Amino acid sequence: MQIQPDAAGTHHENTGARMRALLVRAPLAVAFTAASRFEVASEQFNHLFGHGDDTDLSGSDVRDVIVSDAGHQALQARLGAAFSAGRPLDEEIEFVRRDGARFWGRLQATPVLWEQPSGEAMWVVEDITAARTQRLQPTWSAKHDEVTELNNRREIERRLADHVGSRRHEPVSVLFVDIDRFSEVVQGMGAEVADHFLYGLGQMLVTKVRASDIVARLENDQFAVLLPDCDLHYAQIVAEKMRAAIAAYRLRWGLHRTRVKASLGVVQLQPSLDTVDAVLGAAALACTEAKAAGGDSVRVFVSNGTYEELAG
Repeated sequence: MQIQPDAAGTHHENTGARMRALLVRAPLAVAFTAASRFEVASEQFNHLFGHGDDTDLSGSDVRDVIVSDAGHQALQARLGAAFSAGRPLDEEIEFVRRDGARFWGRLQATPVLWEQPSGEAMWVVEDITAARTQRLQPTWSAKHDEVTELNNRREIERRLADHVGSRRHEPVSVLFVDIDRFSEVVQGMGAEVADHFLYGLGQMLVTKVRASDIVARLENDQFAVLLPDCDLHYAQIVAEKMRAAIAAYRLRWGLHRTRVKASLGVVQLQPSLDTVDAVLGAAALACTEAKAAGGDSVRVFVSNGTYEELAG
């Protein structure tokens, strides 16, 4: 008599095989940990930490990739505190490779099951050594926003000044983006979650524009976008795409879930707007009109304080 494997056993074997195949093919450096040990690590994760075909982090202690005992103990404490509070851990940590070389990595860790925060966890690590070095340069911090890593107000004003009053006659437009009722997100989730939301939102906005465009965080939940060689018609299209993308964006941060909408103002540079403040002010006024109309919409500044509505 031939014995057939039971369905549960077959399912378990198939799941394990799929997981191994995924870890080999995954472009991310990902590993699963339990009780401060690596249960299984992807090929990319092993390579990141200096392991090859003959060596593997699977089964080794997490301490092996941390630079010191004190650093390891502190990391375990921060992981436990974050998971117990229902949020992932997202930090920049100095790691050590198999040969002793050190590098800075962004660790994103989350429990596999939020119902068991002290159980198995998933780690995703990205080598950010070069990016961190760049961010530590005085020139970088002078031009970029610390939370979102976008350009800051000073930088977009400097770039905009190159176009105000220019005689090149190329059309240039500016968008003003204000997240609707963002204060409720901060009150309900706290400043840390709100900062992660702003970072993700800012990175998403960058994907909606050209490489030559400038996306900046002005302050709090307000952004501006500089669109060189872009007339009012195309700027309206970009604004509407951004409005729709923000409305569709979902923040998932641990057990936290939320969504928001935004009001946008659009302006094309014109002779009557002869200063940087005048241009940004016109875009902000159009945005205020969108917000006063209920939000989740776009308004276009035409001239002399008149507006056109672009339905949301």
